Amino acid sequence: MKKIMPILFALLILAGIGYFVLQDGNTPANNQEPAKTLDTGAFNKQRSCARIPAFLNKMGIKRPIIDLSQINYKGIAFYYGADFKKVLHKKEWEAYDALGTYTIDSSGNIYLTPNPFISIKPSTFNLQKAIYKIDSASGKLERWMVIDDVNPNATNPYGLISVVFDCDDGTLWASAIDESNYKAQKGEIYHINPKTQDILQKISGFDALTINILHAKNGKFLLAGSARKNALYAFKIENSKIINKPYKLLELPEPNLRIRKIKIIGANTLKLEAIKFNYSLIAQTAKKQRIIFIAKYNKKNWIIHKK
Repeated sequence: MKKIMPILFALLILAGIGYFVLQDGNTPANNQEPAKTLDTGAFNKQRSCARIPAFLNKMGIKRPIIDLSQINYKGIAFYYGADFKKVLHKKEWEAYDALGTYTIDSSGNIYLTPNPFISIKPSTFNLQKAIYKIDSASGKLERWMVIDDVNPNATNPYGLISVVFDCDDGTLWASAIDESNYKAQKGEIYHINPKTQDILQKISGFDALTINILHAKNGKFLLAGSARKNALYAFKIENSKIINKPYKLLELPEPNLRIRKIKIIGANTLKLEAIKFNYSLIAQTAKKQRIIFIAKYNKKNWIIHKK
């Protein structure tokens, strides 16, 4: 089954034993353990600043959906038209193998993270070190930014794994879980200026399987689904910087699941897609492997039920 996501709602879009470091440039903060709880306050769904890529508009494709399932098409495909029966897929979009998550900026550029899929090849580890980009005007897919610090391996083939565009300041947040294993949590969250490709901030020691941005009564937060626990965490953002350790917001009722996608769907309501995950290679894009939970915020507490 295909994993398909509306292009107009593109923002996608991990905690355990280990260390936690905030870095502004190269300045580390003190190591800290995650706190138990945090009250975000009330929130609601916000209009996305994402725009339809210009190359799709030129082709008369107005409301496509994106397929990154790798089932029928390698790389990326766009479904459109009546009942989404038409498909746009270019052979050149297969150049970097499987892609796992995406986000779209205010100009219609699509940024994507890689996904090791089915089997490991000689090129697999190198592919996981980059963020990819489909140019809004040309539709060309390129290896946009390589982060050399990302070093996946045969034990843990995952590198960069999630990305989200921040409409407030036009930056990107991306997470990587390379070098982590059952005993050590060595993931990174990168804050990136897409105009210069400068890394504005790096948060070390947290394995974020997915990230998204939340605007709530008590501030702005980067939400992170843990690759190590069945929990959702939040980092507070002030003045375009993460200022705190990860706070736990909630836990899924099933301990063997990990949150792979976070979506704000309405007033005080999150949709959480969960998978089984243990850093080994799995075809995690398959829809049948995802379990959906609805999490409702209610005066500091969360009510969670399976959809």
